[in-house]
Amino acid sequence: MSEYFLAWWNVENLFDTESSPNRTDKLKRALAKELKGWTNSILEKKIAQLSKIILRLNNSRGPDILGVCEVENKPVVVKLANSLASLHDRSYKVIHADTSDERGIDVALIYDSKRLEIERDQDNNELVFSHFILKRVATRDILQVNFKTVPNGNRLVVIGNHWPSRRGGQYESEPYRIVAGETLSYFHQRILEKNKDEEGKTAIIIMGDFNDEPHNRSITEYALATTSILKVRLSKEAPRLYNLMWPTMAQGRGTFYYENFPNFLDQFMISRGIALEGKISVTDDAVQIITFPEMMTGKYKVPVKFGRPSDKSLNVNGFSDHFPISVTIKEN
Repeated sequence: MSEYFLAWWNVENLFDTESSPNRTDKLKRALAKELKGWTNSILEKKIAQLSKIILRLNNSRGPDILGVCEVENKPVVVKLANSLASLHDRSYKVIHADTSDERGIDVALIYDSKRLEIERDQDNNELVFSHFILKRVATRDILQVNFKTVPNGNRLVVIGNHWPSRRGGQYESEPYRIVAGETLSYFHQRILEKNKDEEGKTAIIIMGDFNDEPHNRSITEYALATTSILKVRLSKEAPRLYNLMWPTMAQGRGTFYYENFPNFLDQFMISRGIALEGKISVTDDAVQIITFPEMMTGKYKVPVKFGRPSDKSLNVNGFSDHFPISVTIKEN
């Protein structure tokens, strides 16, 4: 039996340097004030802080798949992947989706190519898809990658998400996340159809910063994620998801803190194919919120942010305003 350690982390504004040539004129204008003082040395320090944590994941073996969001472009994700080079048994590669988000923040996956390979179609094209969430214009993305496990060749579809923020108010911005939930549910259905999987046995794991909690409508009514694994196993209508975060929520912790209140914005969900415990399975207690002592501060143990110099929030001993989460899946 093989196990795969998957992690997700909103790494908080992992931007390229202020003078980077890898930025459009539009983004240069949009980010001019936000990136003031964001030098190469600060970027390198930010990456070093993130890698300190990533290198300790999975009992210091590193993740098999790491999903990240709030990254500006592929070069910074490659730098992050390269910072993990001390894990000599790993051979990390990067998948990045370049979106039209107004702040230029994207979703990416770092994966161990020794343990997983990207599935290809009959024309030898990699099965990697970026599904844009549409408001009036394209915004945050949903990144889908069809993997095959090595050496057994079992299909594992991984979908990384970063849904529209709560900026402007939770309920005022909720319709945008409802659209994201509908988008995710639509492509969940399309994956099954493309694989001619009428019984819903394709193993799909969904990770992300959803900017809503497991009980919010965008998750339950539109992405169709539920608290009942039995409901997911038995549903013969629209394909449902089982949200793996519910048992962890009972611990009174969170992945993001607003005014010292814990929020579960970062989540893992699984499809019927995993809930059926076929070729790939997972247990409820497999989910963890990663919190090493140096990542927490104050009475409420909130995340230690890295911040940025432009608003005088820079803390070079910080990490991110979100805690990472992890889940271990098993190949039966």
